[in-house]
Amino acid sequence: MPPAPSHPSLPATLSLLLGAEARELLATAVGGYRSRLRAVRAVTVGVQPNGSVVVQYAADVERADGTRSRETLAATTGDRIPDGAAVLAGHGVQVGVWRWPQDPVLPALATAADPVRLSEALQAAGLPRDDVLRVRMRAYRPGRRAVLEVEGCGSRLFVKVVRPKAVAALRERHHLMSPHLPVPHPLASTADGLLVLSECPGASLRSRLSRGLPVPPPVDLDGLLDALPPAIVRQPRRRSHLERVPHFTAVLAATAVTDETERARLDGLADTLARTDPGSHPDVPVHGDFYDAQLLCDAQRVTGLVDIDTAGPGHRVDEWATLLAHLSVLAHHGSPAARRYGGRVLVHAEERFTRHALRPRVAAAVLGLATGPFRVQQAGWARHTQARLRLAERWAAG
Repeated sequence: MPPAPSHPSLPATLSLLLGAEARELLATAVGGYRSRLRAVRAVTVGVQPNGSVVVQYAADVERADGTRSRETLAATTGDRIPDGAAVLAGHGVQVGVWRWPQDPVLPALATAADPVRLSEALQAAGLPRDDVLRVRMRAYRPGRRAVLEVEGCGSRLFVKVVRPKAVAALRERHHLMSPHLPVPHPLASTADGLLVLSECPGASLRSRLSRGLPVPPPVDLDGLLDALPPAIVRQPRRRSHLERVPHFTAVLAATAVTDETERARLDGLADTLARTDPGSHPDVPVHGDFYDAQLLCDAQRVTGLVDIDTAGPGHRVDEWATLLAHLSVLAHHGSPAARRYGGRVLVHAEERFTRHALRPRVAAAVLGLATGPFRVQQAGWARHTQARLRLAERWAAG
């Protein structure tokens, strides 16, 4: 599995979108809204080896009436520029720009972000809620999806906004899984990509570990995975972390691993994982992104399983590898509770799968997480990237 070659335009594109020129481009775009850009910083950077880049910015904007506000801007290049974006050019690179919530790929976002318009949309969808008081952004991936928390006088709701063509399949996943698992119930949806979901009780496994609170034993997670309905295997398959190693390697080489010595180590790790015999594993229903932030719980039981967009056919061993990768990264960053719980999960997983089957998969998942520090522009991202690569090497070495 050789790494996917990076597009030759990537260095220039990243320099443009993360350098001083980005401010000029964004100032021009904001000026089109009769506003002035006072300050801006990149908060997430999504890179594809084919040369496409999506950057999300936090901006300090002064409006025409003199008021100032914090706003979210997005800029994208390559084949990710959607119809409806303001297209500008810098150093020969075309850049599509928009501001939250006017995402041209997520037409329902502007409705979901406005309490009045959202109340009207809920009413039209058969879910009367005239008490929407506040809508808060919980997650946003420009051009991909958004999650918003809706508060009012009644129970709290969550609204997921996806591309219009994806909403029916996402609602079907929730319908298939909610009778069997504690996933959010789908309450309403609209053709333009808005899905309204109920709230699941409990706190995330990650937050309980960070606070040193009791969490359910690993065997309970087996019960959760066993409850995934067989019909989920009819959903599209997601590539495993082992299959995505060339992609991870190409992204790292284009962003965070540019030193020749470190690149050689990265290539060596990729070669080691490429030689891994994946073995023979039956296709079963899987969550597809099974880790501590997706699991809600109290001290005794799992109370919720969220973000089921990736549920489909896969291998159970990859579920445990994903969870172990996230726990090991948390432990590496100084969480004693994650280290202890990860040890329990590892013992439990290795009673079900061989080390040869499990540990290379954990290494591949950690390699994917090594793209994270640059993606979220974490302070000291180069150091954190190298630490995660060393962790992946240790898992690969068994």
